[in-house]
Parts: sequence; C-alpha cells; structure tokens
Amino acid sequence: MTQNRELTGRHVAALFVGAFGVIIGVNILLAVNAVRSFPGLEVSNSYVASQQFDTARTAQQALGWTVAATAGTDQVRLRVTDQTGRPVQVAQLDAVLGRATHVQDDQLLAFVFADGAYLAPARLGPGNWNIRMKAVAADGTTFQQRVILHVAPGE
Repeated sequence: MTQNRELTGRHVAALFVGAFGVIIGVNILLAVNAVRSFPGLEVSNSYVASQQFDTARTAQQALGWTVAATAGTDQVRLRVTDQTGRPVQVAQLDAVLGRATHVQDDQLLAFVFADGAYLAPARLGPGNWNIRMKAVAADGTTFQQRVILHVAPGE
C-alpha cells in the first residue's frame, strides 16, 4: 500500500533550508578548523623583515652550505656540507620538526654532532615533515632553511 503524498511549498522550503543549512554548517566547520590549525605568524613585522632580507640572503648564500635530512628509526639525521662536500660543524643549531599543515606534531630537536652529521631523536610517522632550522656559522652568519623530510611507511 503506497500513499501518494503531495509535494507542497512547505516540503520544498524544508528541503531548501536543510540543504543550504548543511552546506553552510560544513563551511563554518572547515573555516574554524583552518583557523585553529594555522601555525601563526612567521615574523612580527613583515616590513622590517623585508628590509633585511636581501642582506641576510646574500650572507647565507656566501656560506655555500647544502643541507639534507634523512629519517632513521626514531631519529633524524641532518647533514650540513660546504661547497667541497665536507661536513660543517656550526656554532649553534636550533631546529623544529613538524608537519606543514598543523603544529600538533611539532618537536624541538636536540641535535648532537657525530660522524659528520647532526643526529637527534624524534617521533616520526609516515608522510611529509618539515625541519625549520636556524644555524649560526663560526663567523656569526645566520643560516635559515626549511628542509623537507619524507618518511615512508614502515621506516
């Protein structure tokens, strides 16, 4: 026994409001989560930072350093080399390991120089990671770089 129900204006209005309610609700949810997970500002005053950018970049490039990162079992290996490929031992090294999309997994890395590379314990899951490093050369030159690290499943 089927009953034929008439489609009234109230039914159409309810469908219209319900459909747009779902769309608006999902948009609000996504916007709130995007704002909550945004890491924040890189610099407090972008104008002042831009005034020093070219000078800092030229000094950093003059060092001729190359940086590469690899992941081991619960460990990050950061290799800093000069123009000739020899390992560089920096005066100071600060680094944060994290995901590009959120800050929940950020870890401050405590690197130790051994066998021509910097080693630090880390909790790593599969996927893409960023190492935001800041090193100071023996002459006081600051070297900053974001190093991409890919961890394959099972590593």
